[in-house]
Amino acid sequence: MAAESTGSKAHTSLTLPVLPLDDEVVLPGMVVPLDLNDADVRAAVEAAQAAARGDTAKPQVLLVPRVDGTYAGTGVLGTVEQVGRLADGDPGALIRGRQRVRIGAGTTGPGAALWVEGVEVQETVPEPLPGAVAELAKEYKALATSWLRKRGAWQVVDRVQQIEDVSQLADNAGYSPFLSTGQKVELLETADPVARLKLATGWLSEHLAEEDVAESIAKDVQEGVDKQQREFLLRRQLDAVRKELREINGESEGEESDDYRARVETADLPEKVREAALKEVDKLERASDQSPEGSWIRTWLDTVLELPWSERTEDAYDIQGARGVLDAEHAGLDDVKERITEYLAVRKRRGERGLGVVGGRRGGAVLALVGPPGVGKTSLGESVAHAMGRKFVRVALGGVRDEAEIRGHRRTYVGALPGRIVRAIKEAGSMNPVVLLDEIDKVGSDFRGDPAAALLEVLDPAQNHTFRDHYLEVELDLSDVVFLATANVLEAIPEALLDRMELVRLDGYTEDEKVVIARDHLVTRQLERAGLGQDEVTLDESALRKLAGEYTREAGVRNLERSLARLLRKVAAQHELGERELPFTVTDAELRELIGRPHHVPESAQDPAERRTAVPGVATGLAVTGAGGDVLYVEASLADPETGGSGLTLTGQLGDVMKESAQIALSFLRSRGAELELPVGDLKDRGVHIHFPAGAVPKDGPSAGVTMTTALASLLSGRLVRTDVAMTGEVSLTGRVLPIGGVKQKLLAAHRAGITTVVIPKRNEADLDDVPAEILDKLDVHPVTDVRQVLELALSPASSDASREAPTEVRVAA
Repeated sequence: MAAESTGSKAHTSLTLPVLPLDDEVVLPGMVVPLDLNDADVRAAVEAAQAAARGDTAKPQVLLVPRVDGTYAGTGVLGTVEQVGRLADGDPGALIRGRQRVRIGAGTTGPGAALWVEGVEVQETVPEPLPGAVAELAKEYKALATSWLRKRGAWQVVDRVQQIEDVSQLADNAGYSPFLSTGQKVELLETADPVARLKLATGWLSEHLAEEDVAESIAKDVQEGVDKQQREFLLRRQLDAVRKELREINGESEGEESDDYRARVETADLPEKVREAALKEVDKLERASDQSPEGSWIRTWLDTVLELPWSERTEDAYDIQGARGVLDAEHAGLDDVKERITEYLAVRKRRGERGLGVVGGRRGGAVLALVGPPGVGKTSLGESVAHAMGRKFVRVALGGVRDEAEIRGHRRTYVGALPGRIVRAIKEAGSMNPVVLLDEIDKVGSDFRGDPAAALLEVLDPAQNHTFRDHYLEVELDLSDVVFLATANVLEAIPEALLDRMELVRLDGYTEDEKVVIARDHLVTRQLERAGLGQDEVTLDESALRKLAGEYTREAGVRNLERSLARLLRKVAAQHELGERELPFTVTDAELRELIGRPHHVPESAQDPAERRTAVPGVATGLAVTGAGGDVLYVEASLADPETGGSGLTLTGQLGDVMKESAQIALSFLRSRGAELELPVGDLKDRGVHIHFPAGAVPKDGPSAGVTMTTALASLLSGRLVRTDVAMTGEVSLTGRVLPIGGVKQKLLAAHRAGITTVVIPKRNEADLDDVPAEILDKLDVHPVTDVRQVLELALSPASSDASREAPTEVRVAA
């Protein structure tokens, strides 16, 4: 080996053979064994031995880290302490790191090794150590001691505590296995001992923090595993104890409520449902007791096992008896009664011929009961179930906006439940109940879906035998269910949904039917609620008729029942106050004293001078509202030619269709008024104003066309419109009377209002078949095809002293 002095105390120039270390770093103070089978190691050691031959000093080599084929800029001067055999028998050399060396240019030397020139790096540490450096050394020793003690290296702890030199203490970090090669190279190339010690301290501190977190996690995991193992063993022991107890008590294992497999195998389930349930049981047996999936599976299995898959009630095929039940519980409603009677008759014949199930479908029914409030749609469902001998369940759909309410939630959601249809079947306890879908026209839609669309499969007889709920995910046969859907407004039901149901209209009750309902049902119920006995208060039929005709005017009987309740409460209160003795019979004469004056006096019963038709230009029309049929009145006037404008003015919150009907009526009179001997010149020079009273109520539809035409004709001619005449029909520009809807509701409304003559379009004559016979007997119905016929019927003959000049204001009922 050659060493030359540079003449400086700080630096010493060296020429040394290079011993490359692949992905490994040796720091000063470290002693490492190297395998001489490596060609680079053997060449460097042999070159060092050749250079030191005849010299008493130990051979020296330059240990240089080589990372990815690149040499570091700083190496370590190392002495070959010993050459011999390693523990595994291979030749090796023991080399001790002495001093850092800055690597310079390459040079030549003996042997096959690479020789380089280098400068020894001198490290200076002030004496005595500053306080900050001493504290840093103390911190490093404490961290190193903590790390070593965790591994039981007590001898190494003592050696580290004995190191006082800052440089040696920092280089001692080279033994740390958690440092990466890059971090060790950084330590090697950092010449300042204090900076090097700071690096080593920071890295050791970070590693200990990571170890603490890892130990905490491992401890938590181990505790969880131990808890699960302990719980598993305890549950196994509990199962064994329960088994022994069952054997002692002579019980079979299948009686255990938690044994889902036994419950599924013994339950009377359809084959596909059984297969799905057994798959879930397999998952439950594999799932951990702490897994949330186990709770979901148990809930699902409980729901499936509680459904009445094979339970069916026997229909009462006593057709006459069923019709008798319907007649006894409901007056009127012949359409619904006939439909239920037909359904039972067909099912009876199908059953007798072995046609109970055809194509996987049974003979269910889907009926839509549409009518105004209070006509008994909801209570009719229970009566149908009673007549058929089936279970009854009601599903309220008013305000439902979530599709999952109908079809159920997916099982992955927390708190998932089956839909209302499945819950209704479960509540009924049979697969063929009568399910009443109440207020189906009140179903809404928002971002959660459209429940009406989800009902399409439920109410389709061609699909509902394979109905699939999102929660159950198995097929449920609904083809034997009788669905009754109720609605007030037909237009609010989606067309696709309405197409799947058989429409049955309940257009309201006649006055006679209301009297029967009140006598047979309402009075009995309200007497009980008022705390009165059947023999204490009696209502005369005249009182019931007056209550139905003059105190209430509605399609149903809800307000009639409220009036009865008010009447009976008044009687009960007077008796308690000592003002009235019981028993007591209520006649029409006592009604005013008890509940006040009537609210709805027929137009024909009023004083002739106070009637709305007391002036020329008044006509009475009929309309249909959400509460059934009704009578509407409209006022019209001609503006003064000097002060008023021209054209047509319409008021009364009218829809576009009704506004167009008014324009058509005016155009017809302008073009054909001369033929009718009307002074049509007034229509050209003076403005026409038509107003529909009850201006806060929206009105629309074409059926007021003939009414407005009659009103304008009366206005121009000065002839009064008959008080007892009401009309309905759409008018065309040629004067034709076109058909409209709601004839039955309108005739019932005319009867309630005291009208005796009704004019309808000729093409609506077939609709008269739906009108009760007692109503037709009391009404004089005139089917017409032309407006001229309407005017001949509605307008009274002109009086001899009637002024030919039209009045300034006219009223029309449309």
